[in-house]
Amino acid sequence: MKVKDYVKGNLQTLAIIAGIVLFIYFMFKIKILLLFIFVAMAVSLICRPIVVVLTNKLRFSNTLAAFTTLVFMIAVVALMLWMFVPIILEQGQIVSEIDLDLVRRDLNELSVQASEYLGVEQIDLVETIKNTEFMNNVNKEFLSHFSDFFVVHGADIMAGIFAVLFISFFILKDDQLLIRAVTAFAEKKNERRFMLVIFKSRVLLSRYFLGLTLQTLTISLLYFFLLFSMDIENALAIALVCGFLNVVPYLGPLIGGAAMALIVLANNLAADFSTELLPKFVIIAVGVAIVQLLDNLVFQPVIFGKSVKSHPLEIFIAIVIFGLLFGIFGMILAIPVYTTVKVISKEFLSEYKFVKRLTENI
Repeated sequence: MKVKDYVKGNLQTLAIIAGIVLFIYFMFKIKILLLFIFVAMAVSLICRPIVVVLTNKLRFSNTLAAFTTLVFMIAVVALMLWMFVPIILEQGQIVSEIDLDLVRRDLNELSVQASEYLGVEQIDLVETIKNTEFMNNVNKEFLSHFSDFFVVHGADIMAGIFAVLFISFFILKDDQLLIRAVTAFAEKKNERRFMLVIFKSRVLLSRYFLGLTLQTLTISLLYFFLLFSMDIENALAIALVCGFLNVVPYLGPLIGGAAMALIVLANNLAADFSTELLPKFVIIAVGVAIVQLLDNLVFQPVIFGKSVKSHPLEIFIAIVIFGLLFGIFGMILAIPVYTTVKVISKEFLSEYKFVKRLTENI
């Protein structure tokens, strides 16, 4: 009897392991669908307040409110594309007409001026840039491959956008759809706990995404004033790009600041280093530093403290861990995923002291 029970236990263990492996394999195969669902959920969380206003204040039906909200969001995205695409094409045309020999001479002249002004050994900027790892990994056909990507995968991109909008519409239309889908897998006695998890997660993440949107627009506005004061062309578009880069924690602001510095350099290649270019670099550095101080001391505490109810140190550790595990996308998704895990832990693991202390503000 004991041997039979032993064999039965081993078979059950093997069956569970096989089931887990098959589940992971299945999730891997439908990873694109899972990505669409996640993006649709993020869109629905951002759009939820608009739907609430339309249904409660203007007495729209759920269907009409969801449809109107998505049309509004599409119009906003179309407006942004209408602003960005001509600028990108214009900049691409300008880049294609650049005299590379003249650029080389200008860069070397700037190197000479900078070395004399700072009292350091002259650096060959052209050779330094060429020898960087980034330039070594970029071939001359990069731009053509980049454009070919959109030509070849254009249909897939459009299908993905349609799938996200389709899923978002039904999530916005039926407020209980997600709840019914999740509770279908829960035992009867745990349904209420699952519903609490969904409700709390939706409230916290909705506040987070709205706060993140407001933060991005505010930083973009501050960057616009900075660039506009320096007479940089297409200041609004550049500011919006750098503002959206700020979504990537820690790395985004550095990339945005470096991009603005390069744009200033590209617009002032023939300028004198000490009297023109250096003051502009100082203004850019000081301006970006002030914006980031406001972001770290004012914007982020409000978003992280009041929306997801997490300490900044928690957020930092979560971002670093997710960044090490999943790269840049992990850093972007760290806060919403960590918030959801905290809510789930509070409902199902609250008997542990560590979890209770960590989730006491939720």
